[in-house]
Amino acid sequence: MENDRKNLLRRLQICDFTLVECNLYLDTHPDDQDALAYFQKYRKMRDETKAEYTRKYGPIRAEDVISDTTWTWIDSPWPWEYTEEA
Repeated sequence: MENDRKNLLRRLQICDFTLVECNLYLDTHPDDQDALAYFQKYRKMRDETKAEYTRKYGPIRAEDVISDTTWTWIDSPWPWEYTEEA
């Protein structure tokens, strides 16, 4: 379970980094259709990964709370507090 959590967080980091870099490129090459498709591919991957992480381990950000009955944002541990021992 710990490896799955780490893998999902790592995948989110990769997607977020890729999206920022692609965003910078698209700022100077707005008509590059390949770059736009690449950006959309990683945005979809990030959204799917974030949804999976949230479903399995809880919200990463306050707006990720998916429960209608309780405010799960305050549940511990926070995503960045997981350790090898947890």
